Amino acid sequence: MIIIKSEEELDIMRTAAKVTGTILRDLKDFIKPGMSTWDVDRFVEDIIHKNGMTPTFKGYGGFPAAACVSVNEEVVHGIPSKHKILREGDIVSVDTGATYRGYVSDAARTYAVGEISDTARHLIEATEASFFAGVQFAKPGHRLSDISHAIQEKAEAEGFGVIRDYVGHGVGREMHEDPQIPNYGKPGKGPRIAPGMVFAIEPMITEGSYDCYTMPNDWTVVTEDGKLAAHYENSVIITEGEPELITLVQ
Repeated sequence: MIIIKSEEELDIMRTAAKVTGTILRDLKDFIKPGMSTWDVDRFVEDIIHKNGMTPTFKGYGGFPAAACVSVNEEVVHGIPSKHKILREGDIVSVDTGATYRGYVSDAARTYAVGEISDTARHLIEATEASFFAGVQFAKPGHRLSDISHAIQEKAEAEGFGVIRDYVGHGVGREMHEDPQIPNYGKPGKGPRIAPGMVFAIEPMITEGSYDCYTMPNDWTVVTEDGKLAAHYENSVIITEGEPELITLVQ
């Protein structure tokens, strides 16, 4: 069942989302070669706590950190570690959220670590562009798979693969609510989109094949061919008009 949020609930979600969006904005200048993925997680968790909120991800299903920090071929769910050092030329995806008064925000970005290859930069840019291609359809009158189809069409037009095994989702009191929002598929399928729905739309795009597998830690997902992966996500409120990207902070 897709839960329609009240205006009061949406205002609480906006408050949580602003903190998450601010963190992701500021990470662009914070992330540098030589720091660990644990350093990134500390940065995230400290800001969440300073704003009187709790890290959505920490403890979720047993996850040990406030952020998923995924490097290069890691698609999602990278576990922060003092021993995993970011190096010049890496790309790193950070997926996180803040919870406020029982409501969740969820968003992700992929960052360059120093100077990166043209291919890596193209992948990051195409992943973001595929999100914006999809979110154009996050409006009343469209069906859910219209978002999915537009994401796939854009990513594949740029020459990249689209992960099948992990999808976007509804968000609210729970981090994963109905509906599931794949990043691929035919248009015109699924529920009609309506005001008051809140979606976490999150393309996960690969340099090569979309095949992936989970590492022995039971969390970190990596590309099967060892090629790069990127991730871009926002929490999105469906309105009567244009979608409201509540985790996008300039």
